[in-house]
Amino acid sequence: MGSALFEFGMIGLGTMGQNLVLNMADHGFSVAGYDKDSTKVNALNSEGIGKKLQAFDQLETFIAALKQPRAIMLLVPAGKIVDAVISELLPYLAENDLIMDCGNSHFSDTELRINELKKTNIHFVGTGISGGESGARLGPSIMPGGDTSVYARLKPMLEAVSAKVNSEPCVAYMGNSSAGHYVKMVHNGIEYALMQLIAESYHLLKNYVGLTNEEIQAVYDTWNKGKLKSFLIEITAAVFLQQDEYSEEKLIDKIADTAHQKGTGAWMSEDAMKIQAPIAAIDASVSQRIISSMKAERVMGATDRNENMATITTNKKDFITQLEDALHAGFMITYAQGLAMLQKASDIYKYNTDIATVASIWRGGCIIRAAMLEDITAAFRKDPNLKNLLLSDVFSTVLDKEVYALKGVLKAAINTSIPVPAMYACISYFQSYHSSWLPANLIQAQRDFFGAHTYERIDKPGIFHTNWNQTIQ
Repeated sequence: MGSALFEFGMIGLGTMGQNLVLNMADHGFSVAGYDKDSTKVNALNSEGIGKKLQAFDQLETFIAALKQPRAIMLLVPAGKIVDAVISELLPYLAENDLIMDCGNSHFSDTELRINELKKTNIHFVGTGISGGESGARLGPSIMPGGDTSVYARLKPMLEAVSAKVNSEPCVAYMGNSSAGHYVKMVHNGIEYALMQLIAESYHLLKNYVGLTNEEIQAVYDTWNKGKLKSFLIEITAAVFLQQDEYSEEKLIDKIADTAHQKGTGAWMSEDAMKIQAPIAAIDASVSQRIISSMKAERVMGATDRNENMATITTNKKDFITQLEDALHAGFMITYAQGLAMLQKASDIYKYNTDIATVASIWRGGCIIRAAMLEDITAAFRKDPNLKNLLLSDVFSTVLDKEVYALKGVLKAAINTSIPVPAMYACISYFQSYHSSWLPANLIQAQRDFFGAHTYERIDKPGIFHTNWNQTIQ
């Protein structure tokens, strides 16, 4: 590119950063890249021959190559590294420059960075990006928040590089301040639960129905052609086709049964407790990843058990159909929990997030994209004040039928000692949400009994305390 000035800068030229730079260049935007690792710099310069991009390994040279006011994107690990990069940049930046953090930063960190940089009139935009390596290259789902005027500067580029569904770009303004990273956190929490639900269905297909890997692959492939059509079901089917390069077996049977996490699911659980939003399926999924990592203890515990692990002998086809309905119900209930929490958080943190818009940009590019997001988007567009998807006529009608399938699957799981915590959490949430009475009156009484915490009555307003007949010493 010679001495030409670039429209955008990208700091962090790992796979995600490099792919996003190439995506931007493919859509006619000129991009400068920066990384301290000269190997990554050389790789991008080789890949970008003939494109409007250039990579640098010197920060000052990189900054000098950008048009003013500068627009600099970050794709670096969340946490202290983001702050370190910002500190390195500050001496070179001027008023109205913007920094766009495209990593998985905690929304509270984004909030602090926005407020700190505002003092020097530098804009900071927290932006969630989902889609993995291929999404970054071919079109991700993008979730920017912050100042609306700053989003307007970024909008043409973001819309160009994002995924498209029905010609609509999978990017939109998510709301004020740290809304972009909050929405991405919710996306990731939903992702945790959907993956756990699928894993539980796999456990049942393998150990209860007794299917081979080839038969399980066929089940998921069939499901992906119907109401469960989604990216996660699609890749699940593909997983069972992968041959292990070191043996004659399928790779799935060589992978350890311990799942890891980077923390975004736990972040959602933490904030859900803080704002008092029930997300039972997501909480259960975070816990189950932790339990999966306790391999040595699980092995010790298994030697002390003699549970019934019998497989089904008849009506396998009927159970698989029932399991499809149950998984579909679990998906819907999970989306309902996540979006209800997002709506509550938007009110508390004053994000002004439009839930229909969020659902619409998740229809393509992102990890949790699924056919049912079309109906979810339609439900919130029809009623922007919808408190919970479970109250939508479209979903309540479907769930009235499918919840029976979920109950049937749970009975089979209990009887054969197959743990399905996310499914349990889904049915408990569904039943609790649809209960006009819950036994919390007893909890109020207990709290007042042992701690004088008071209680409310059903027949008169006010706060009450009773001197209970405390015969217990």
